[in-house]
Amino acid sequence: MSLFLHQRVELSRRGLSRRSFMHHVSGAAVAAGTLNFRDLISVQAEELRRQGRALILLWMPGGPSQFETFDPKPKTESGGPTEAISTSVAGIQIAQGWQHTAQAMHEIALIRSMFNREGEHQRASYQLHTGYIPSSSVRYPNLGCAIAQEIAPADLNLPVAVTIGPPQAQGAGFLGVDFDPFVVQNPGQLPQNVARGPDTARYDQRLGLLGRLEGDFATRGGAAAVERHKSLYAKAANLVRTPDLKAFDFADEPPDLRAKYGETQFGRGCLLARRLVEAGVTFVEVNSATNWDTHQDNFNVVARNAGIVDPAFAALVTDLKQRGMLDRTLVLWMGEFGRTPRINPNTGRDHYPRAFNIALAGAGVRGGQVIGETTPDGSAIKSAPVSVPDLFSSICKALQVNPARENLSPIGRPIKIVDGGTPVAALFG
Repeated sequence: MSLFLHQRVELSRRGLSRRSFMHHVSGAAVAAGTLNFRDLISVQAEELRRQGRALILLWMPGGPSQFETFDPKPKTESGGPTEAISTSVAGIQIAQGWQHTAQAMHEIALIRSMFNREGEHQRASYQLHTGYIPSSSVRYPNLGCAIAQEIAPADLNLPVAVTIGPPQAQGAGFLGVDFDPFVVQNPGQLPQNVARGPDTARYDQRLGLLGRLEGDFATRGGAAAVERHKSLYAKAANLVRTPDLKAFDFADEPPDLRAKYGETQFGRGCLLARRLVEAGVTFVEVNSATNWDTHQDNFNVVARNAGIVDPAFAALVTDLKQRGMLDRTLVLWMGEFGRTPRINPNTGRDHYPRAFNIALAGAGVRGGQVIGETTPDGSAIKSAPVSVPDLFSSICKALQVNPARENLSPIGRPIKIVDGGTPVAALFG
């Protein structure tokens, strides 16, 4: 019994309350002391699923310039013509063009000391989605999909993961189709091909016929392929049938709120992300349709991009806060790397993974702070360097997921959700 009590105390320290514990575990089992440690961990996992925690990734493909976003260097050769503006937090300045984000800075934490070694788009994008460098032998899962596997509600009829906008290549990997993101190309509209008409009996009859055809194929050696196909079709069928599909439709959103997000694809994507998280979806990635790979005309391109992303980012954070959702939703703004301090002859900036910035808000992250510092010319990290594994461990901490949790690859290799790294303690105050 003392071991049982010790385990219960440990679980309480991790956030499982006594009331929740007793809700899920019968009094007889407690009295008898028949629960083992695996049972207790299962109880804790179920509790996490009920908390509705979520991750929204705002992805800036191409690598946004830190100098023209959240680490400006005004009146320096590296900083170019970009000016800094004040924010809602005294002492924190960001680049001009991000006025809406500046007003929400008290909810946002900036990391100006991110670093990596991958300076090629595809490899860096893969790593900033999965935590791993590309491998020919393993298809690593997107971190958001891995988190969804851990904490997504088991009875959700909507997809547990959704990608909005141009899809990235990193899906659920070896975790399988159950956790692959559902792709939405036109946020604000119902997904294509979900209408089934009034004749539901005919729809169900067709599904039954499909099942018989698959059964014949399975008996002839295609059992593994049939199981994957059935799982995919079951997800699609649940989506078609569920009344929760209305989360994709903005008809009930006030015009003034839609205007705050912006009538752009990215703005509508951020609004849809809020609606999906509100409906129980665990991971939503919103991809910027504009490219941040500014080898040419850096300053004008970033200004145009910021005009789209800035209001949507700020509106999302503010909207989540006002609805009481920000404390359980982590919003992460980032790209695959930063840009060079040197301005090239085409008035552009080239790839620079050695020092770049990201922004986070919600899920226990303390806003209104800057972590890390770069040198006056922005060429190197001066303090508090943060690696990709450190960032991913911090994401897991915010969402109460164990980063050392192992999943088995198809060849039986145990692979951790995050390989190494330490959570950035300052993020959480």
